[in-house]
Formats: sequence, C-alpha cells, structure tokens
Amino acid sequence: MNDKHFPVAEFQEALLSVDRVTAKGIIQEYFNGNNAFELIKEIISPALERIGDMWTNGEIALSQEYMAGKISEDIVENILPESDVKRMKVPVIGITTLGDEHMLGKRIVHSFLRSCGFLVHDYTDKNAHEVSKCIKEDGVEVLMVSTLMLNLAYEVRKLRTIMDTEGINTKIIVGGAPFLFDKGLWKEVGADAMAVDAMESFKIIYALIGEQQ
Repeated sequence: MNDKHFPVAEFQEALLSVDRVTAKGIIQEYFNGNNAFELIKEIISPALERIGDMWTNGEIALSQEYMAGKISEDIVENILPESDVKRMKVPVIGITTLGDEHMLGKRIVHSFLRSCGFLVHDYTDKNAHEVSKCIKEDGVEVLMVSTLMLNLAYEVRKLRTIMDTEGINTKIIVGGAPFLFDKGLWKEVGADAMAVDAMESFKIIYALIGEQQ
C-alpha cells in the first residue's frame, strides 16, 4: 500500500496547516473501526516522517513539527484509546529528560510514539532514582531519554548503574543535542542506542526488543 491508496500528502498538508478538522476527517474517512494500526502505518507515520525530514532540512519550524505530532496523537487517541487491548501488543515505553527543563524535544518524541500506537509513560524531568522506580512499577520495556544539557546527559550513567543494581532490564535510548554533538557519548553513559529523531527512535525500539513492526 502507498500514496496511491492513502492520502498521505493531504494529511501531511493538514498537519502543517494546523488544520485539525481536515486531518481528523481524512483519518475518519478511512477508519472502519478495526484498522487503526493500518492507518497509523499507511498515513500517519509516513506523514510525520516527511515532516520530520522537512524540519531536519530547515524547511519548517520545530514548533510545526511539534504541532503535527500533537494533532496526530489526539487523532490516534480517538481511534485507538489507551484502554484498547490492541495496545497490549506493542512495547511499553517511558520517556524523561532526567532533570532537564527543556521539554520540546521530549514532547515531539512523545507525541510521535503515541501517534504510532505506543503506550507511553511520561516521567517529565524526574531524577534517576525516581525514574528507575517508575519504570519498574510500570513494566517499561524501553526508556527514551531526551536532554539538551551535557551535564544531564551524564545522568544516564547514574540511571544505568541504579538499574543494573536493581536488576532492571529496561533498554535505554537517548537523544538530544549532547548526543548529536558527540556520537560516542551514548555508549559512554551506558545507553543501549542513540536516536537522531523521533522516526529513528521508532525503528530502534523494535530493533532493541527483537520484534518486527
């Protein structure tokens, strides 16, 4: 299936125009009550991937990418509520900044992953000890960590040490400016992988847990 069958370009344009009504209408037109993940795969994810590429290439503002993800997240919540049993088939995700108050990068990834049907626990800017407790209680399989400040990037090492001590096997994927600047930093702090953007994080999640989309 491709753009010939699904209106990816039209959905993308609605997102970039912050036209919630049109974006929702496009999805509702194709929604039959039991094909949420198909629409996520064939319309929503491709549109968000294109929008992410546009931001990377400097064609749109970061705020536009964020709003696109937020609108998509709201649409997915309507066709695939958090309580839907289908969500049990996808990995449980956690996300945090480990104390960093710069939240936009985290919000973009959070919205994108929820738009892909993931159940995402948002741990905001909790510290390493608090996060380790949360991921254990929530059964998180993959933890996303987004930081802007270098000193907080090193908090991942503290978190990994705590997790190892408590026998927590959650995978850690990191992202943000410090990791983009120093390509080897993710290994230094004990993460399992580094994602450049939201779309890459989606692919890495399945690679780490050994599942196929």
